[in-house]
Amino acid sequence: MSNYQVKETSDVTLVKELNKKYEELKNEIAKVIVGQHEIIEQIIISILARGHCLLIGVPGLAKTLIVKTLSEVLDLKFSRIQFTPDLMPSDITGTEIFESSHDGGRAFKFIKGPIFANLILADEINRTPPKTQSALLEAMQEHKVTAAGIPYLLDEPFFVLATQNPIEQEGTYPLPEAQLDRFMFNLWLDYPKYDEEIEVIKKTTSMYSPKIDIKLSKDEIMKFQDLVRKVPVADEVIEYAVTKVSMTRPANGNAPKFIKDYISWGAGPRASQYLILGAKTSCILDGRFSPEIEDVKKVSQPVLRHRLIMNFNAEADNIKVLDLINRMFEA
Repeated sequence: MSNYQVKETSDVTLVKELNKKYEELKNEIAKVIVGQHEIIEQIIISILARGHCLLIGVPGLAKTLIVKTLSEVLDLKFSRIQFTPDLMPSDITGTEIFESSHDGGRAFKFIKGPIFANLILADEINRTPPKTQSALLEAMQEHKVTAAGIPYLLDEPFFVLATQNPIEQEGTYPLPEAQLDRFMFNLWLDYPKYDEEIEVIKKTTSMYSPKIDIKLSKDEIMKFQDLVRKVPVADEVIEYAVTKVSMTRPANGNAPKFIKDYISWGAGPRASQYLILGAKTSCILDGRFSPEIEDVKKVSQPVLRHRLIMNFNAEADNIKVLDLINRMFEA
């Protein structure tokens, strides 16, 4: 048997192993989280694709609990950062202190901040000024932190899940487009269904206390992250993703009229990258070995929702960004 055949067989085995682990993962999370299956699936897709998520939802919808439960099931170090107007960049990355040593000498020592974890919950990220928001940029993109000119690598895997409250806008600082573009997915958390809310109340107002078992280790997560990158993609699927993203740009001659009427700025190349990565991950979680156009459509909303800048015409005509995304992918 050639080396290629051995490698191919190994990857097929890994896909089957991931499918089994994914089912176990969902069952374990369901002990704590009622419903929200689509949100949990998209967060797992983002983790396996080495992306980050922006989670938007009103208070009380278990955003923190979802992230904390994921960290326990995946055996990841969890850190929550509550963003406030007085939060400083050093409160996130860490700071240097001047301390005395046992031999009487003095030196600066770097004290690591809460960013040094595997799964970061950036709670209400839009409540802190841009200077502090930008402290996350290097960590999200480069997976490292620089303090006093010295780089410090973050532990792998590294994943940021930021939350926003869509209701209260007073005293908030909208995330700049450059930082929004760093997030692979923008996920909207909705109210639970009636039956789900009944079950939530039963569990949270009783002595129910589930025992969470670890279903994936750090090494396994990184192994499956590498597997996602190996998934082959047909040229027509890549061309489909790039064509749809380029159609969101009003200056593009192929952009439909409704895009030119309602969009100021379209999505950049990072959107095409995340459409393909999301499609790759989605297909292997489904037990398939190569993504199809339907897989690209499946992740189109969370990838493009925060990358399209609407103009005043859209606001005047009460046009929502999801309306445009759906029209574009139905065309």
